[in-house]
Amino acid sequence: MTKIKNIGRFCPTDDNGYIRNDSSLKKVKPDFLKVIDEVIEIYQAHLGSNLISIYIRGSIPRGLGINGVSDLDTMAITNKKTNDIDLKWVDKVEQELNQKFNCVNGVEFSFYHIEDILETTTFSIIPFMIKTHSVCVFGEDLTVHLPNYKADQTLGNEHLVNLKNQIEQAKKDLDGNHDSEDILDCCSWIMKIIVRAGLALVIVEENQYTRDLFPAYKLFAEYYPVKEPEMKQILQYAIDPVENSNEIINVLDKFGIWMINESEKWLQMNNPDKVNNMEL
Repeated sequence: MTKIKNIGRFCPTDDNGYIRNDSSLKKVKPDFLKVIDEVIEIYQAHLGSNLISIYIRGSIPRGLGINGVSDLDTMAITNKKTNDIDLKWVDKVEQELNQKFNCVNGVEFSFYHIEDILETTTFSIIPFMIKTHSVCVFGEDLTVHLPNYKADQTLGNEHLVNLKNQIEQAKKDLDGNHDSEDILDCCSWIMKIIVRAGLALVIVEENQYTRDLFPAYKLFAEYYPVKEPEMKQILQYAIDPVENSNEIINVLDKFGIWMINESEKWLQMNNPDKVNNMEL
């Protein structure tokens, strides 16, 4: 069993409260550089002139990558809409890289049209991630065109407004599923979402944000001490997922339902004029 460790930190902010991006290619540990170089070559080979930029995000560009544990999350920004790009090669390439490089737990390719990135009149998580949690490793750095972000109600909304649908989707995907790898992926995915939703419940009071799971869990526990043991179990599932789909569904039927109820109360309290238009 993977042991829960006190790893991670809250995002730094400037004097005005805006989140500062503490990612840097200089912080990337040498073991990960070869994987990043190969990822760049693969994107170039398959996207050609449609490729504008490549970003890596998460723990690795923040210097927090753990050999054999951390994922390498990558994003390609294209001048062609994703639906118009041939992406049949992606699954095979990801599998090949996962087998070739033991220093990462997995490599993820993702694709976004530049118009979707630069459209920031409403909050969107990908421009936010590029601005605050990513480093450009190829092409034009678009962060100069993106707004600054704070740890505030808007960010809390992003993590809570879709929580009910995400939990219900996870239960649907797990029900009757006998694919061990698929179950493990789903378990880790939904548990990470729940831990970060726990932080969102207190983001207005604390004005702090992190994608890192441990500090998110700890801050939630300060406000909800009675629920600390259950959130700690959620954290354990996130870092050490299980293959028993019924066990996961049981947790989602209990603590997951409590989280949905808390998120709906939070949304009602913080968005009284808009909550009726939200899909809760």
